[in-house]
Amino acid sequence: METARIFFGLAAALVVPFGLDWYRSRPGPAALAVLLWSAYTVFPYVDRVRPWFALCVVVLAASGAMLLQRSGDPWRLGFWDVRFWDSGPRAASRRFGLAAVMAALLLSACTAGVRATSLLLELLRSDRAAVFISALLVAVFGGGTLAKTATAPVRREIAALEEGPQRSAAMEFMNGGPFIGMLERGLLFAFLAAGQPEAAALVLAAKSLARVPSAEHGKHASEYFLIGTLASVIAALAMSMAARSAVGMPVL
Repeated sequence: METARIFFGLAAALVVPFGLDWYRSRPGPAALAVLLWSAYTVFPYVDRVRPWFALCVVVLAASGAMLLQRSGDPWRLGFWDVRFWDSGPRAASRRFGLAAVMAALLLSACTAGVRATSLLLELLRSDRAAVFISALLVAVFGGGTLAKTATAPVRREIAALEEGPQRSAAMEFMNGGPFIGMLERGLLFAFLAAGQPEAAALVLAAKSLARVPSAEHGKHASEYFLIGTLASVIAALAMSMAARSAVGMPVL
């Protein structure tokens, strides 16, 4: 299962920053995400040559994506500016919050002890868990890119509409699409990967009841809804089938 882990893991390392548009807007977090997830992927096989070769390929591909999408503006890493060291009530609350989180982590580590450490290492080494988690990330974020590409013509048509109630309603309908789509693809993948297509169908039914566009949104919003939903289903179904096949389970 080494090949499946490396393939899905390194694919997720590349796809997640791309789906979040970090290669262009936040190259620093994108590079960090690629390195961390790639390191997790090759962790059980650090004594072999092929995983390191694949890791180098992914790092080069991510670097190329950042350079290709770089604008003419001065280079900025794009990390979030938290500034724990500033003065003021907000900075003080952040420092106390960080201290509380660190204390909680230390207490948890002391309480759990060796058993928790062994369970964590077992989870990190599990090829099956790595394949399914990586496939989930590809489905959620790669599926978002697929949905965005598929709905691009409809979004252009909506943007070209004359100012009025229908255009405003359609634009408002689209604003919540990306976040709902991420949740939809995650749930669809989880149920399909678990071999529960009936539960996945319930997710689609619930979305249709809660978010189906009304007459005031116009036909463009209906097209956006339909195309986006189909793209999400395709992404979740394809990745769940691929992950199940990779770990030796029935495709459906």
